[in-house]
Amino acid sequence: MSIKIVTDSTCDLPRELIHAHHISVIPLHINKGEDSFLDGLEITPEDIFSYVEKGGDICTTAAPNPMELSEYFEELSLQYEAVIMITIGSGFSSCYQNAVIAASEFSNVYIVDSKNLSSGQGIIVMEAAKMAEQGVSPEKICMRLESAASRVNASFILDRLDYMRKGGRCSSVAALGANLMHLKPCIEVSGGIMRVGKKYRGSLEKVMYQYTKDRISVPGNISDGRVYIVYPSAKREAVDAARQVLTEDKRFADIQETFAGCTVACHCGPNTIGVMFLED
Repeated sequence: MSIKIVTDSTCDLPRELIHAHHISVIPLHINKGEDSFLDGLEITPEDIFSYVEKGGDICTTAAPNPMELSEYFEELSLQYEAVIMITIGSGFSSCYQNAVIAASEFSNVYIVDSKNLSSGQGIIVMEAAKMAEQGVSPEKICMRLESAASRVNASFILDRLDYMRKGGRCSSVAALGANLMHLKPCIEVSGGIMRVGKKYRGSLEKVMYQYTKDRISVPGNISDGRVYIVYPSAKREAVDAARQVLTEDKRFADIQETFAGCTVACHCGPNTIGVMFLED
């Protein structure tokens, strides 16, 4: 059975994996001032950071509307026996709700709420691609993805709080207060929401080393032995600190570095770094 896997641009998967598994990516809209751009096609994280540093307001994101999604689905539903779209978590964007509305016009289009974002969402997308290639039915794929969503270990470190505080996507960030800007909090994604976890102090390199050790302290195996280090822009020393910890832990045979897109850039800011994997 031919099954097409589709996701949105928040998935933050390496291009090599997207191309190898023939995954289609639908861009979100990035609002910069009065102008709107397509994520990854017309605007990059560097554009966002430069705009804000020059005095511009924090950029915002907007989901593709049902009409846009319907156009994608119409084309793909004619080419494939089934289309499965995995969206950014419904708690973070209206993309899921819009996709459900658009999919109601088609009998062979399925929508899955990843309950995640960034490479946490990407992990669910990769699980879908793997099952599609194995010939699993679309109904079973969707059912198994719902279970997998609860096993995604997704989090990231904020180097600065102003982006997320102004964006209002994680209310507990605002509670940290401006006087605590020197803190580097861990933002955890769990149950489809973001919350502040452990708070770290020190250089980003030192923080990433300890944060990574904390995150992988879970017992048991890692699905496929794959882990993602994801960031829109970051200091090489901080990324290498995370990689060192992951390399020393023999459960991670496949360490993927990937660039976060404009959604993470808009809401989290520069030097945000996350470590994400799927627990067995």
